[in-house]
Amino acid sequence: MRATTAATQAITTAPTQPTAEPATKAWHQVEFLRNAVWQWAALLGVLLATFLVARIISFLLNRRGQRLIQARRFVALGMILRSLSGPAAMLIFAGGLHLAGLIMNLKLDEARDLTQFWQRACSTLAALAAGWAVYRLVDVLEMLLGKWTAKTRTQLDDQLVPIIRKALRFFIVIMVFLFIAQNIFQWDIGALLAGLGLGGLAFALAAQDALKNLFGSVTIFADRPFQLGERVKIGDHDGIVEAVGFRSTRLRLLTGHLVTIPNSLVASSAVENIGRRPYIRRVLDVTITYDTPPDKVRRAVEIIMEMLQVRKDHFPPDMPGRTYFNEFNAASLNIQVYYWFTPPDWWQYLEFTHDFNMELLRRFNEEGIEFAFPTQTLYLKQDSGFVTEVQLKPNQARRR
Repeated sequence: MRATTAATQAITTAPTQPTAEPATKAWHQVEFLRNAVWQWAALLGVLLATFLVARIISFLLNRRGQRLIQARRFVALGMILRSLSGPAAMLIFAGGLHLAGLIMNLKLDEARDLTQFWQRACSTLAALAAGWAVYRLVDVLEMLLGKWTAKTRTQLDDQLVPIIRKALRFFIVIMVFLFIAQNIFQWDIGALLAGLGLGGLAFALAAQDALKNLFGSVTIFADRPFQLGERVKIGDHDGIVEAVGFRSTRLRLLTGHLVTIPNSLVASSAVENIGRRPYIRRVLDVTITYDTPPDKVRRAVEIIMEMLQVRKDHFPPDMPGRTYFNEFNAASLNIQVYYWFTPPDWWQYLEFTHDFNMELLRRFNEEGIEFAFPTQTLYLKQDSGFVTEVQLKPNQARRR
């Protein structure tokens, strides 16, 4: 019995033999952040391959699109291909990141898991690529709208095209942001918009002028009271329309100054479109002296009618030039002349008027018809009974 106990104690107290050490791991099995070296190498390879493929696809799309545009064949298709070159590269890179996430172990420990972050990053890049593509395709729409507006008479449509482009791009940016916020990051957009609505009233009150100008621009584009390049008079401002935007209209005044008028004021003011007048009307008062005999007065009217008849090609067929002995003025006999000059070009009108005035002056001088000008007669009464008559004649006739 004692022998058995002693043997048991000997076995219990015998030293434990050391276990065998595990074999050394291969280099590709060494882990860093719970990912083996081969996984990190695969990540780098996928990213490099994705980047290379993305660059090749982008280059081919851009080159093909540029050739179509330069050849002027299928220009719209060429612009589409060129517009998709950048977004396609981004979309391919997003796909490469997603593939790399499948290879990597993104759960670092119990507290740190990058899987959801990685998926959101890839989805965000893909959404941005799609939004970028639509954003750039607006250029194609602008080109097509430009061709359509070029066929219309009004030039205001040409100014509307870039405004539509800006509005569409702003709308696309907002929609992409809302899509990413709601579908990728799971934000409550309804609550966000409701929160913004609390301050909407204050914002609307502060932006009353901006909203008035916006609705004014809508009125301008709807009614089309003028076109780009036309001469208009708005209030005290007389000039050429250079641009129409969402907020204001710019006029180049005849003095050369540039004035910016809010569209709310343009929409609420009377707009005198001088550029659309069919003719330039002139009313001329030809004054002759009171001592002119009736025959001379009749001859004066005949001379003016002859001059108008010679120049009838510059008057509308239904509006010939007219002249009448119409008034006994305080200091003259008045002959009134009407004519409507076409085309309504200001400089041609001035040349026509110059020629008309020079011939009128020459022919009246040849006929001995005197132009009247304001005179004043003073009678000085003296004790001697002698009366002196004095006439005061200005150097120049009064311009009308």
